[in-house]
Amino acid sequence: MPATVILGAQWGDEGKGKLVDRMAEQATWVARFQGGNNAGHTVVLGEQVLKFHLLPSGITRKECHLVLGDGMVIDPWVLDKELTDWQASTGEDPRGDRLFISERSHIILPYHRYMDSLDTKIGTTGRGIGPTYADKINRIGLRFGDVAEVLGDDVWLTTTVDRMNASLDAAGSSDRVSMESMANDLQWIHETYTSSIGNTGLMLDNALKLGEHVILEGAQGCLLDIDQGTYPFVTSSVTSRGNASHGAGIHPGHVEDVVGITKAYITRVGHGAMPTELNDEVGEHMGTIGHEFGTTTGRPRRCGWFDAVVMRHAQRINGFTGLALTKLDVLGGLDELKICVAYELDGKEITELPSTASAIARCKPIYISMPGFPELPLSEWLAMALYANESRKGISVLPTAAQHYIAKLEAIVGVPCTSVGVGPDRDATIDCV
Repeated sequence: MPATVILGAQWGDEGKGKLVDRMAEQATWVARFQGGNNAGHTVVLGEQVLKFHLLPSGITRKECHLVLGDGMVIDPWVLDKELTDWQASTGEDPRGDRLFISERSHIILPYHRYMDSLDTKIGTTGRGIGPTYADKINRIGLRFGDVAEVLGDDVWLTTTVDRMNASLDAAGSSDRVSMESMANDLQWIHETYTSSIGNTGLMLDNALKLGEHVILEGAQGCLLDIDQGTYPFVTSSVTSRGNASHGAGIHPGHVEDVVGITKAYITRVGHGAMPTELNDEVGEHMGTIGHEFGTTTGRPRRCGWFDAVVMRHAQRINGFTGLALTKLDVLGGLDELKICVAYELDGKEITELPSTASAIARCKPIYISMPGFPELPLSEWLAMALYANESRKGISVLPTAAQHYIAKLEAIVGVPCTSVGVGPDRDATIDCV
């Protein structure tokens, strides 16, 4: 079977974890290919709410092998905490059994978190992601496969600690790294993860050659892509389709389906312009009903109407073969629904996303309006989804206005919906037929 890529099509937080968890039932491998614990994926299984930052969302499917891929930056202490919590709740430690860490992935060290804590401009998560990627690009980073090579190398240790402390001093930080702490950290990382470090790209390539189904799980969203996002208010990695296979260590010919996940509205965390942002009762409704708080940071998410300009850009970059629409239920109870189809920029109408943050900040949304649909309790939405999938009636079970809204989004973006989420539960998703 070919690989399937699952990507965020907006500014992240679209519901990738829920979709990956659901699709992983039919998969043998789920691999993360970029980012680190600045991601937050939530999976709801009845009354149980699972939140992952590094572990692929396919971990809930015991038959799935899990990969932290070449393009990731990984905090070994955060990963250990997630694995410890998982073992406490399930009795399973997947390290070296079904969880594998790429020998090419880079390590987030305390130094990187110290540097990231100095950010006041971008609104990062402060998890050390950017500084680790910076060291990677500067070719001075530490990869998981390198740890065994530098253990006991006093020259490397001295040079690295001196460089880190000089950088902290120049940046105005009072934090420092000691030789002893660095040596101890390296030894702990080696002892904790040596059984799970390997050539994960080769593992995935072999699995695909054997006809196994691989899911490549993206983090963040297209508009946070370092190259194609709303720079400089972006993350530090390539979040889009072009990096999915590369960051996993396989060739792009393996990929056939690319699912773009988008909310029925739009949200954003952190700094940077968001043209359809709502600072009114409708935005409050979306935030309250949608429980719009960051999984990683807990920060309130900014909410706004669906932005087709953003989606048009995301589609051009990623070539989605299908859209997974999430949180349709959140719009229930609003009399009028709006869709941004263009911007007004300096008196001119435009339909494509500007490249500069200052231009985006001057954009005013141009809307079309559609009728809303009733608000329903989550139990009713869940029952509707279960019935829709059991009867294979798809979205025809939804309120008529909701069906029209979905059809309009499909027509504007030019991509069919493959599923529609109507609640946080794993089963509150309607397969489009």
